[in-house]
Amino acid sequence: MPLRSTDSITVTSIEQDTHRLRHAFFFAAAFAGLLWLVKLAELAFHLNFTQFSVFPGRLDTLPGIAMAPLIHGSLSHLFANTAPVLVLGTLIIYGYPKAARILLPAVYLGSGLGVWLFARPAWHLGASGLTFGMMFFVFTIGILRWDRRAIAFSLVVFLLYGGMIWGIFPTAPHISFEYHLFGAGIGILLAFQLRGLDPPLPEKKYSWEDEEAEDDRPFDNQQGEQEDDKALRKRVCRIAVPGRYPDLALFA
Repeated sequence: MPLRSTDSITVTSIEQDTHRLRHAFFFAAAFAGLLWLVKLAELAFHLNFTQFSVFPGRLDTLPGIAMAPLIHGSLSHLFANTAPVLVLGTLIIYGYPKAARILLPAVYLGSGLGVWLFARPAWHLGASGLTFGMMFFVFTIGILRWDRRAIAFSLVVFLLYGGMIWGIFPTAPHISFEYHLFGAGIGILLAFQLRGLDPPLPEKKYSWEDEEAEDDRPFDNQQGEQEDDKALRKRVCRIAVPGRYPDLALFA
């Protein structure tokens, strides 16, 4: 049975969605791979990259705003950030591709700048500022937009990483809650600013929906169509055919 037009559109839409999802996962995985490459190089060559991270107020650590998210204090620290980078990065690039171009660099650099300006005097490092910014962005924009995909993404993020909310408060002296706090704040702010940048995806319409719509037509409409058909038949020119069927009607 040949595909109907709506079926063809649906297949094309699924293929496009699959391509976008792979594209999003590739970039998220590439960044996560970079984090691991940095840590493995540090361990393999017995180096200490902490000096390249952010120390608030020190001018010589300003470049650390760009480098600190790539540096982690331990393997457990890196493990804790890897999964959120993969999941949240994929969701944002896939679900909000236009907003992601603004959000990701803004959170990446903005959270580090906030730390450099206002945080406690200590070395601050790790990708947590980025992950908190992404998490709060996805959750907030889902509430603001309230379309089906945005709500689904918000629910996924809340179920997986809802406990991260407490990370914006000071809980342990060795944890940079400031990085979390500034990342979250930028994520929320940009959710308000960018909520309309990526239009909601059009609702998919399947072939059986057309069939259901035809079956659900009111009886009056069907009767009217039958009457129109009878009137059309009356207007058809009848051709007298000699022989057995003298009144056969032919449609031109």
